[in-house]
Amino acid sequence: MLKNYFRKKPLSSIMSDIESGYSDGETTEAGSTGLKKILGVKDLTFMGIAAVIGAGIFSTIGEASFHGGPGVALLFIITAITCGFSAMCYAEFASRIPVSGSAYTYAYASFGELIAWIIGWDLLMEYAIGNIAVAISWSQYFTNLLEGFHIHIPEYLTMDYLSAFRAHERVAELTRLGNTADITPMLQRQALGWTTAPGIGHIKLIADIPALAIVIAITYLVYVGIRETKRATNAMVMLKIGIVIAVIILGFFYITPANWSPFMPNGFRGVMRGVSGVFFAYIGFDAISTTAEECKNPQRDLPKGMIYSLVICTVLYILIALVLTGMVSYKELAVGDPLAFVFERVGLKQISYVISVSAVIATASVLLIFQMGQPRIWMTMSRDGLLPRAFSRIHPKYKTPSFSTIVTGIVVAVPALFMNLTEVTDLTSIGTLFAFVLVCGGVLVLDKDTQRQPGRFRMPYINSRYIVPTLLIVLVVIFWEPLKTLLTYSGDWHTYKDNLPYFLFIILAAVIAILCVVKKLSLIPVLGLLSCFYLMTELGYTNWLRFLIWLGLGLIVYFSYSFKNSRLNKAG
Repeated sequence: MLKNYFRKKPLSSIMSDIESGYSDGETTEAGSTGLKKILGVKDLTFMGIAAVIGAGIFSTIGEASFHGGPGVALLFIITAITCGFSAMCYAEFASRIPVSGSAYTYAYASFGELIAWIIGWDLLMEYAIGNIAVAISWSQYFTNLLEGFHIHIPEYLTMDYLSAFRAHERVAELTRLGNTADITPMLQRQALGWTTAPGIGHIKLIADIPALAIVIAITYLVYVGIRETKRATNAMVMLKIGIVIAVIILGFFYITPANWSPFMPNGFRGVMRGVSGVFFAYIGFDAISTTAEECKNPQRDLPKGMIYSLVICTVLYILIALVLTGMVSYKELAVGDPLAFVFERVGLKQISYVISVSAVIATASVLLIFQMGQPRIWMTMSRDGLLPRAFSRIHPKYKTPSFSTIVTGIVVAVPALFMNLTEVTDLTSIGTLFAFVLVCGGVLVLDKDTQRQPGRFRMPYINSRYIVPTLLIVLVVIFWEPLKTLLTYSGDWHTYKDNLPYFLFIILAAVIAILCVVKKLSLIPVLGLLSCFYLMTELGYTNWLRFLIWLGLGLIVYFSYSFKNSRLNKAG
């Protein structure tokens, strides 16, 4: 019975299913099946850039710089290396399994059905929460932009209920204590939303209407076709890359080198505090892989698109981080719109308006890619019987997963009205990292079971037998003092509980090191797995708990519906 939960979907079955268009829901009225194959290397690279260069570079980089100082540039390098390992593993899978579904499909072929369900369920959370966060972020930029044109939307229609309530309570407390100087403009605005909102007592009408509007608009664009999505994405990417490059060049002339000292004012720990906001942006690699069936030559083009977009985005992130922290002190960067802020700070207010416009476009393009990715995961899980067949339905005219797209729009639009941005970015990051961990692990499992084909991407094999154990020993020696502190329980559970994920990493690293010696595992996926899991430990106990609760709900769905309706179960 246990082996049924880990039954693998053969690669031959995956490929033949796609070629034959087996699902009734995928058959169009004209008798043709499948999705339009129109994406090339340039389109995939642009989609990757569209997904990565967005809220991260226009918003969360400010908070990361505030905690890490100029040293936040190192965080982007660390993140890029981690993503580089993962991107190569994604590319390896994409070259062998060129179908929609991303990490879900890869896990089905390597680990089996139960793990595939877990990663698919994780991806649904990752994309939905990520989309909600981007929609909320877009709303903030859009509202600020309208204010620049003297168009005012009532505060209670531009924020979530929780932020308004917390701000109201905080302002009341600061006022009572006489610390009115600590009331920031953002806090004041959120509190105003609470006091001006119509309602009865504590039941207030507070909702983020712009976030709802952009989700509806983007969902419609994704619904009507991949060609339209591609054109819109390419146009927005070219515009925002131009703006980012212009910001880097112009900002270079206003850099004060003294602002780069100290380089890491809060140490390495301070740099790593920004990992959630930074990694939140890198979901783009997964989004690219969901378009495999719409690529002209996925085995060749997908790997190139992933790697090209990673390199371009990383260079831009590092340069932007150095320019921001060079133009003003890192202590001033705890703002929601850091790029616009630094130019306003140095007296270039007109430039800040241009940046605000580009931020609106940039975050819209990120939402566009995310909204395109999630329906294709719904669709693929439906094909395998793990979700109802309606989710794999292809529109007869637009050739898009129509029902899945509509459901995705609803799942994102409604929570975007009410959810808090801070509460969702960490959850998105831990979901993304978990997907990367399983993809890297999947390559290790799949590698010995499949044949390489000429003319397709091939990840180089480097024997990890001696490298990984040696690397871990060196790291233990270097970080021995922090390790001793980690193993010492101070009696303060509230503080100590955030250390628990580190114990999981230590155990995993030890097991992997042993397997490297015994199995001679490939180095790149091993480093990808370990680095991604380590970054997961930086997200703390609370986010792990929320993540595990979500996965628990997913297991209830799997055992109550998906297991018995699985196509492999019916075939077996």
